[in-house]
Amino acid sequence: MEIQLWKEVLTPYDLAVKELIVKFEHLMKEYKNHGMYSPIEQVTGRVKSISSILEKAQRKGIPLENVEEEMYDIAGIRIICQFVEDIQLVVEMIRKRSDMQIRDERDYVNHVKESGYRSYHMIVGYEVETLFGSKMINVEIQIRTLGMNFWSTIEHSMQYKYQKNIPEHIKKKMLKAAEAIVVLDSEMSAVRGEIMDAQNMMQIQSNMISDILNNIQNLYHLANKREIAKIQDEFYRIYEMNDMEQLERFGRELDIIAEGYRAQALDQN
Repeated sequence: MEIQLWKEVLTPYDLAVKELIVKFEHLMKEYKNHGMYSPIEQVTGRVKSISSILEKAQRKGIPLENVEEEMYDIAGIRIICQFVEDIQLVVEMIRKRSDMQIRDERDYVNHVKESGYRSYHMIVGYEVETLFGSKMINVEIQIRTLGMNFWSTIEHSMQYKYQKNIPEHIKKKMLKAAEAIVVLDSEMSAVRGEIMDAQNMMQIQSNMISDILNNIQNLYHLANKREIAKIQDEFYRIYEMNDMEQLERFGRELDIIAEGYRAQALDQN
């Protein structure tokens, strides 16, 4: 493949990565908007650099003209979860999507690599629309916990530094660290329910406060300034109490007040 064509070849992969990041982030937002716990904590993505593609092609014996057909991780998405249990939830979520065709799956969570590497890999076909028409892109999706991702990032750096020939004493330390991550993930899973409840409560409170502030802002255009000041003072008083029941009651009462002013404005029109 001619060097000047690489940018043209990689452009659809860049588009696929950007679109998938937006879609997974939107899923996170939907969970939170519904006051639900999101199994997705963070999403990142990248397109392999030309130098990385050339290095892997040489190492794997892939002819450059066959790179798109034989190299499945040119486009990559990484989904980070808080808990091991969330990984399977994300896998099932992807399996059910109509815009992603499952090509391959590798479970390195339950079948840990000899190095200690743990992650769940999925190869999906994803269609993008470009200036020259539609194109089906292979995308590798890696799903892992925060702990797994931390270990993998360090291990990747070691692989790069030692040109994939990591000294034995460092391998042993990395394996010991991987075992510690397994223990950490297990301990976090033991309190998963409590953590999820706490995070859900925080999200519900955040949504409630957002609704209240939106109502107060809208009322500035409808109610008199004295009443607005009174409503605002009452909100601050209840907010400082950190009482969810009182906040919920105030929110319901404010909804009624806001609806009354909206109806009044409609009648005047």
